[in-house]
Amino acid sequence: MSLTIDITGLPDERLVFTPSPLAELNAMLHVLAEPGHHPALHGWASSTAATIPPELSERLLEADFLWRSSRADFLVPGLPGATLAEELDAVDRLDDELYVAAALITTCGATRLTQRMASPLTDPAANERARELALARGPRQAAFADRLLTDPPAVRALVRRMLEDCRAAFFADAWQRVLPDLAADARHKADLVARRGLGDALAAVSPSVSLEHGTDSRRRIVIDKLQDSTTSGAGSGGVTFIPTAFGRPHLLVVHAPGWRPVVQYPVAEAGLPEPVSLALVQQRLEALAHPIRLRLARTIARGPHTTGELAAAWQLSAPEVSRHLTVLRKAGLLVTRRRGRYMLYELDLAGSARLGSDLLEAVLR
Repeated sequence: MSLTIDITGLPDERLVFTPSPLAELNAMLHVLAEPGHHPALHGWASSTAATIPPELSERLLEADFLWRSSRADFLVPGLPGATLAEELDAVDRLDDELYVAAALITTCGATRLTQRMASPLTDPAANERARELALARGPRQAAFADRLLTDPPAVRALVRRMLEDCRAAFFADAWQRVLPDLAADARHKADLVARRGLGDALAAVSPSVSLEHGTDSRRRIVIDKLQDSTTSGAGSGGVTFIPTAFGRPHLLVVHAPGWRPVVQYPVAEAGLPEPVSLALVQQRLEALAHPIRLRLARTIARGPHTTGELAAAWQLSAPEVSRHLTVLRKAGLLVTRRRGRYMLYELDLAGSARLGSDLLEAVLR
C-alpha cells in the first residue's frame, strides 16, 4: 500500500522544506490526545497536560477530533507562514465548505478520496451521513459536528481562539525551543536536493519515502501509508515538506483534493534509532515466524554458534542451517564474526529487542 504524489514536470525548487508553527501545534495537540503513540514524549505530555488551565483542557477535549486519530488538513499548511497568527489568518480565508469538509473528513472518519465529495453544508445526503458518522463516534463528536454543520462561522471562531490560547498556555515556549532544530533540518534537506538530488533528500526524510521514475517518464514521490491513493503536486504549484519535533513515529501526508500536498516528517533525534520501513519489519517477522529459524534464533541468542554446532544441536544438515541463517541475515537479525576458520553466528539482540517498537512505529507511521 502506498500514497503517490505525481511531480512530473515539477521543478525541484517547487518542493519546499520549511517549518510551520500551526503544523507543530497540531502535532503537539495530537501527542496530548494520544500519548500512547509517543512513548519518547510521555514526560512532555504529562508535564504539559498538568499546566494547561482546566477550561482550556475541556475545550481541547471537545475538539480533539480535529487531531486525535487523523488531522484536519487546514492544520497542516501547504504554504507555511512565519507566525501562528499568520497561518491562522490563512485558515480564516478558507470558505466554509472547504473548512467543514476538512474537519469532517477527520472527525467523521471519512476516507480522503481522489475527487471532492458533496458538501455536507449543501447536500442533504452528505449532511446526514456526516451526522451519522459523528454519532457513531460518541456524543462529544456528534455535538461538535452538529454545531459545525449548523453554524460554521461560530465554530471556526471558537477553534481559532482555542488555538491562540494554546499559544499562551504551552506552545510559545515549546516552539521557541524546537524552531532552531526544525529550521536547520529544513535547510539540510533543501541542501541535499541542491547537491545530491531529490532522491537522496527524500531518503533522508524517511525510509518510507522514495522517488520513483516510471517507464512513462513520470516522476512520483511514493510514501508507504495505509491507503492506496494518488495526488499531484503540479496542479497546486508544488509539494511542501514540514519537519516536526513532536511527530515521531507519524509521517503525516495531506493529499485531499483542493489542497497542496504536504508531508510532515519527524526530524532525527539523537539517541534514538533510525526508523525502519514497514517492509523490513515484515521481513523480520516472517523470518522469525518459521519454526526452525525461531529455534536457531533462540539458540544463537544465548551465544555465538557455528553452522556445524547448530546442525548438530537440531539434527539438521549444514546446508539447511545455512539457508535459514541466510534468511535471518538478510532480515538484519544476525551478527557474524570470524574466529580462525570458523564463522560464528549470534542473534542481534539490540535489533531484535527493537522489533516491537519498530512494528508499532511502522504501523503508526
